[in-house]
Amino acid sequence: MSVTGAGTPAVPGSVLADTVLERLTAAYAAAADPERAAPMRAYMKDVAPFLGLPTPLRRALSRTVLEGTPRPDEADCVAIALRCWELPEREYQYFAVDYLRRHVKRCTSGFLPVARYLVSTVPWWDTVDALASHVVGGLVAADPKLKADMDEWIVDDDLWVARTALLHQLTYKEHTDTERLFAYCLRQSGHPDFFIRKAIGWCLREYAWTDPEAVRGFLAREKGRFAPLSVREALKNIGA
Repeated sequence: MSVTGAGTPAVPGSVLADTVLERLTAAYAAAADPERAAPMRAYMKDVAPFLGLPTPLRRALSRTVLEGTPRPDEADCVAIALRCWELPEREYQYFAVDYLRRHVKRCTSGFLPVARYLVSTVPWWDTVDALASHVVGGLVAADPKLKADMDEWIVDDDLWVARTALLHQLTYKEHTDTERLFAYCLRQSGHPDFFIRKAIGWCLREYAWTDPEAVRGFLAREKGRFAPLSVREALKNIGA
């Protein structure tokens, strides 16, 4: 699959993934709490069923699952992520996101199509935002040629793909490509969806910690282009 390809990636063979998934499904299932699962599912707008594992317990179980396992290569990361995405309960996808965040430096630009699949499959902010800022962002930082892919993602019809492009520089601070950040915000300034408008404000607010005057100046120049929600979010920590 090419870096810009779409579709369902193939799951590679991986002995590590076999071990991790066997341990993971046993550990998580044994700790499942149906009484907690129902409100967790409702809070996430019924995007997926839940096992009912609160985050501290889930991450403690994950540490036990991974104890003694070797560092993965890219194929292992692909296999673990895709196999977790095949499971219905959301906590398995949370495990995959945490795992990819930890090991994103083991992945090359060739992982980007997998990241796109994860972003656009069973999408909601709880997985998309971490994938955007910590996985896709890490891939682009390591290979600037992938900026061209972000230029395509920002105009994608899938709002979660576009949101990922907006948020991928969220942790870049002084290394932010400011011209691209502002251009992406302008490109989606008229989008009607809450999640895009919120993302515009969020990425500007985050960059404002690094250069508040740049953000103020940008919003002043483009006054009237952005929804009130985006502007409020952008200026929340620095004022008008």
